[in-house]
Amino acid sequence: MSERRRTVATDAIVRGIGVHSAAQVSATLRPAAAGSGIVFRRADLPSTPEVPARTQKVSAAERRTCLGSGDASVASVEHLLAAVAAHGIDDLIVDVDGPELPAGDGSAMPYQEALVSAGLQDLEGAPTVRTIAAPFVVMDGETRYVVAPSTGLRLTVSIEWDHPLIGRQSGCYDVTPDAFARDLAGARTFGFQAEAEQLHEKGLAQGASLENTLVLSPDGVNGELRWPDEFVRHKAVDLLGDLALVGGRVKADITAFRPSHRGNVAVARAIERTATLTTAPIMGIQEILGTLPHRYPFLLVDRIIEIEHGKRIVGIKNVTMNEPFFPGHFPEHPVMPGVLIVEAMAQTGGILLLEAIPDRDKKIAYFMSIDGVKFRKPVIPGDQLRFEVEMLRFGGRAARMRSVAYVDGQVAAEAEMAAALVDR
Repeated sequence: MSERRRTVATDAIVRGIGVHSAAQVSATLRPAAAGSGIVFRRADLPSTPEVPARTQKVSAAERRTCLGSGDASVASVEHLLAAVAAHGIDDLIVDVDGPELPAGDGSAMPYQEALVSAGLQDLEGAPTVRTIAAPFVVMDGETRYVVAPSTGLRLTVSIEWDHPLIGRQSGCYDVTPDAFARDLAGARTFGFQAEAEQLHEKGLAQGASLENTLVLSPDGVNGELRWPDEFVRHKAVDLLGDLALVGGRVKADITAFRPSHRGNVAVARAIERTATLTTAPIMGIQEILGTLPHRYPFLLVDRIIEIEHGKRIVGIKNVTMNEPFFPGHFPEHPVMPGVLIVEAMAQTGGILLLEAIPDRDKKIAYFMSIDGVKFRKPVIPGDQLRFEVEMLRFGGRAARMRSVAYVDGQVAAEAEMAAALVDR
């Protein structure tokens, strides 16, 4: 039987202090409808604004992962998301009454216990699964990740610090609910006593204490370690939580050397842009034909795989040798014309614009200007173009958007475009 989407069966609450904000907060984990994804709601703010757990919403990644949408933000989401990812939870509402999630004892165990207490239930529909077709590398300063194909999720993590209790530590973890509970959930966050003043000046670690942080002095650590290699285990927890920001389950073998939140988010973004999706598109070719006026050979978008109405869209174009432009455009060295890449980005943006209005069947999106066009790499037969278009401004009849086209996670082209809605 194929896998189904999953959420919690009942509500569960985690209360405590935010390790960076020092605010007393509570997080209530609630069941969500199929297809909702993981969504944080700021219950303490007017209109209860929502912040989806996606890489596009990452607003800060120093010492924790912070998500933001408009005026709402939620910090330190990685421990909860690690437990969510380990249990294969696809849809969840998290009501938070403050700017940060509770730290508990500094580990993911409070969220692990909350999920076990709430229980899980299956939902209709298949989960979004991202699988890796070919290995790739992501570098971020001294941080390095190698991502390779796998039938499950395995994390191999190595860290290195000049401290007698750490030195060089490595661990390999197959991510399953039982293995997470046994090997990772209890690993606590850690910091160095010498960094405390610097972190406080940055507004970080305001709520850090000996109850929620392993504090390393030059000679030792407060309290007793749960494992001799608790430090690398916690880094694996952080990596797992940040990977959940891809918006689905990940099947990959990931090796991380000196991982950081910033590097973890970079890997999650690379996986989003290169992985194969197993779920049906948001819009297939028939839905696109019903939205855009373009037809062969000038319809250059095959499917829409993500859409955040009025804000963001992701489209796909599979480039084959059968494209009508290849016989005449460098036939001995087939390269997709740059102007058609821009046109494909514009068509994707047109769908985003039309989807934002109620009478879309009566309107057409005409593009008025294209600025800052840059072509970064050639697009050839066999490539899959991924168009990410973000709405910068929308005034009801006119809009400005930014679009980036990717091939295998690398930028192929980018531009800013202005468009207007006119009557058909």
